[in-house]
Amino acid sequence: MSASLLIVAATFLFASMGVCVKLASAYYDASEIVMYRSLIGVLLVGGMALVQGKSLRTSVPLKHFGRSLAGVLALSLWFYSISQLPLSTAMTLSYMSSVWMAVFMILGALLFKTAPVRPRLVAAVLLGFVGVALVLRPTLAQDQITAGLIGLVAGMLSALAYLQVAGLGRAGEPEYRVVFYFSLGGVLAGALITSGMQQLSLSQGLHPHSLKGAGLLLAVGLLATAAQLMMTRAYGRGKALVNAALQYLGIVFSVGYALLFFGEQVDAGALIGMGLIVAAGVGASWAQAGRQSTPQSTAAQESRTP
Repeated sequence: MSASLLIVAATFLFASMGVCVKLASAYYDASEIVMYRSLIGVLLVGGMALVQGKSLRTSVPLKHFGRSLAGVLALSLWFYSISQLPLSTAMTLSYMSSVWMAVFMILGALLFKTAPVRPRLVAAVLLGFVGVALVLRPTLAQDQITAGLIGLVAGMLSALAYLQVAGLGRAGEPEYRVVFYFSLGGVLAGALITSGMQQLSLSQGLHPHSLKGAGLLLAVGLLATAAQLMMTRAYGRGKALVNAALQYLGIVFSVGYALLFFGEQVDAGALIGMGLIVAAGVGASWAQAGRQSTPQSTAAQESRTP
C-alpha cells in the first residue's frame, strides 16, 4: 500500500477504535480499557519482536518512562472524554495535538529566544482555538464542560508525549520499542489507577467480563495496534505534510460513525469548528515542516493517537 492509502486506512481504524471505546465504556472504566488495550499491544508488538529476532533491551529507560507517563495520561483522559462526550467531539479534540505543539514552539521561542516566532504558527494556534470554541459550544450547553476540558488536556498531553518520542528517536530507539514500552506503561498505569479507584470507593475495581465486553476490548487493542503500525510505516514512506493533512480524515470518519451508531447530530457551528481545527492542524504542520525530520513526524503520530 502507498503511504497515502496507509494513512487513510489508519485513520479509519482509529475512528473505529473510538466507536469500540465508547461502546466498551458501558462495561468498563476508562482505566480498565487503557489496561486491556495496552496489554494487547504488549503481546502483539512483543510477539512480533520475538519472532523477528529484534531486541527489546533499551539503554534509555528513563526516556521511555517519561514518554509512557505523558502518553498513558493522554490515553486515559482521551478514553474518558470519549465515554462522556459525543464521539465526534472527543475525536476532534484529540486532533488538537498539532496545534498544541505549535503553542509549545511559540512559548519556547519567547522564553528561550531559540527562534523567531513565526506568524503562521500564531495564526494556526488562534484558528485552532476558535475551532475548539465552536466544537465545544453545544457541549457546554449540555453541562459537559468538564469532559470537554479533559479532552482538550488529553490533546495537550499527547503533544508533550511527542517531545518525549522525538527524544527517543534522536537516541536511536526504533519505533517498535517505543510502542512496546508505551504499551507496557499503559498496562501498569491502568492497573494502578483501577486499583486506586477501588481503594477510594470510586469504582468497584475490575468489572466482570461478558462476551460483548471482552469482544470490544479485543477490538480496541487490535484496531489501535494495527492503526499505529500503519501510521508508522506511512510516515516512514511518504511526505510528512501530505500525511499530516490526510490524517484529518479521521474527523470525517468519526462524524459518520457518530451519526450511524449513536444518532449524534452535528450542527453547522460544530462542523465549522472542525473545519477550523483541520485547517489549524495542517497549517501548524506546514509551518513546522521545515524544522522536523521524518522520524520525528512519525513519532508525533504515535503519540497523538496512542
